[in-house]
Amino acid sequence: MRHVAFLIPTIDRIGGAEQQVISLAVGLSHRGSKVNVIALSGAGGDAADHLRCANIDFLSLGMRKGLVDPRGWVRLCRWVRTNRPEVVHAHLPHAALLARWSRIVSPVRALVDTIHSPSTGGKARKLGYRISSALPDVVTAVSCAAAGPWLASRSLIEENLAIISNGVDIDRFRPDEEVRTAMRNELELSDEFLWIAVGRLDPVKDHATLLHAFRTLPPNARLIIAGDGPFRNGLNTLAHRLELHDRVRLVGFDPDVRRLLRAADGFVLCSRWEGMPIALLEASACELPSVVTDIEAAREVLQDLTANFSVRVGDSVALASSMRNMMSLSTSKRSEIGRSARDSVISRFSLDAALDQWEALYDDVLATNLHPRRFGRASPSQGRTFQLQ
Repeated sequence: MRHVAFLIPTIDRIGGAEQQVISLAVGLSHRGSKVNVIALSGAGGDAADHLRCANIDFLSLGMRKGLVDPRGWVRLCRWVRTNRPEVVHAHLPHAALLARWSRIVSPVRALVDTIHSPSTGGKARKLGYRISSALPDVVTAVSCAAAGPWLASRSLIEENLAIISNGVDIDRFRPDEEVRTAMRNELELSDEFLWIAVGRLDPVKDHATLLHAFRTLPPNARLIIAGDGPFRNGLNTLAHRLELHDRVRLVGFDPDVRRLLRAADGFVLCSRWEGMPIALLEASACELPSVVTDIEAAREVLQDLTANFSVRVGDSVALASSMRNMMSLSTSKRSEIGRSARDSVISRFSLDAALDQWEALYDDVLATNLHPRRFGRASPSQGRTFQLQ
C-alpha cells in the first residue's frame, strides 16, 4: 500500500489548488493508498471533516509566521520520521520550499512538488527554487501555461519537469435537468439567461471587467459570481455603482457549486491569467458553453472551442459582444457547444485519468529510490511528461 502525504499551505480557504489536492487525496484513498493531508496553518474547517470522512488523516503544523516559524519545520520533520511516508507531495510555493529543505533533515523516498500558477513571485522565491532544485525528485506543473514563466525565470530545471493537468470528477460534474429546474425555481428564474462565474474574488480574476461588460447586456441577462476573497466588498460597491444589484448576485463561496452550474445557461471566465482553471473544467463537464479571456490556460482546456467565444484580457466591450453572441444562439446550438466541451473534458481531464498519471509518476520515482534520500534522484526521467491527452 502506497503512503502519500500531501503538503499544502492551508485548506481553510478553498481555491483551485486546494480543491484539487482534496480530490486527489480522496481519489488515491479510494484506490487503496494511505493518504495524509498536512497544512502549514489553519484548522482545516469543513474540508478537514470531509477528508476524515474519507479515511484521510489531517494535520495542521500550526505555523503562524509563514516559513520563518520554526515550529512548523520541527513538527513536519518529526512527523515524517515517525510516519515514514513513501511520497511527500507539496503544492504551492510555501509548502514546496518547506518540503524541499525538510528533506535534508528527514529523508523520504520520493519528493514531488506542484506548481499551480504562472505567477513566479518575487526574487526571494525564485532564488529559493533555484538553490533547492536538487532536492525534489520531480517538479510538476498543472499546465504548460503554468510552467512557462517558471522555466523562463530559470526557477525550474526543464529535464526534471512533468506536466500533469488537473482532473475533474466527471460523474459528479454533469448536467442534471431535475436539479436545474429546482435551482432555477429557487433563484426565481424563468426565461432569464443565467451567466455564472466561479473563482476567488481577487483582482487577477478581473471580475470588474465582467461587471462593466455585463452592464451592456440585454435586460433578461442575470449573473451569479460564486467565490470569496479580498475583492468582495469592492465588487459589491461596483455592482451598486453600475446599478446592477438587481441582476447580479455575489453568493460567496459554495462548497458544492454543481447546483449553480446546472442552473446556468453560460459560463464566463474573465481572468487575466490562470494556471489550470478548474472552474472552467467543471463548467465544461456540466455541458455549459463558455466565454473566456484569451489566455494560454483556457486554450489548453478548450482548444479550438474558444475560437468564436474568446476575447482579449481586460476588454469589456469585446467581452460583452461575445456574451451577447452566445445569448443569441439557439438553445440547440448552445447545447451542441456544451456537449463538445464535456466530451473534451472526459477525454483529456477526467479525475480518474489524472489519478492514473499521478500513480504512474509516484511509482516511477519509487522504483528508482528504494530507500529514503536527502536529495532528488541523480538521473531524473529526461523531460518525461505525463500530460493528459
